[in-house]
Amino acid sequence: MRRIVTISREFGSGGRELGKRLADRMGIAYYDNEIVTAIARKSGFAQSYVQGVMEKRIQSYPIHYGRTLSLYALPNNENQTSIFAAQHEILHELAEKEDCVIVGRCADVILEEFKPFNVFVYADMMSKVQRCRLRAPEGEHFSDKELEKKIRQVDSGRAKYRRLFSPVKWGSREAYHLCVNTSGIPVKNLVEAVYDYVQIWFEHRSEKEVKK
Repeated sequence: MRRIVTISREFGSGGRELGKRLADRMGIAYYDNEIVTAIARKSGFAQSYVQGVMEKRIQSYPIHYGRTLSLYALPNNENQTSIFAAQHEILHELAEKEDCVIVGRCADVILEEFKPFNVFVYADMMSKVQRCRLRAPEGEHFSDKELEKKIRQVDSGRAKYRRLFSPVKWGSREAYHLCVNTSGIPVKNLVEAVYDYVQIWFEHRSEKEVKK
């Protein structure tokens, strides 16, 4: 039985950090930006272009249902179609290869057949702004208002991207097994609780499969 954990997250919520710490705690592989690199390599497009398509510059509507990926390419959209197909293939390769934590990329929907444990990480705007400020590159000086605008833009792109793969709204609780609010709490302090929940869930799933 594969242990696949997917992390969907609001920008600035600490979801990426939670995913990495959880993978370390579970002793399994962690995939995030490596997926974008692999998609770029497989599709033949620049990594920056691939990232842009996956975050905000989406112009077509591929739809993923169950175990198949249906790609309805609009005119002049062959590039994006190739990227979506590469993503689908790579995520399946990773899930088939080993237990892992995967951040973003609609992995919860695309890997549905693997029965992953799906987490959504969110926080209030003040906490997200503070995290973005702490992680800002040296020399970057955005006002709180500018950071809030950036956060909303990224989250809007993520919500739009998910709509290509699922009719269930991004962030809706029914799409996830666990929703984690990181507002005002250091992510490292949440890892053990999330780990315990994940372990119980996989143990329960294993028992159910044995009884079949």
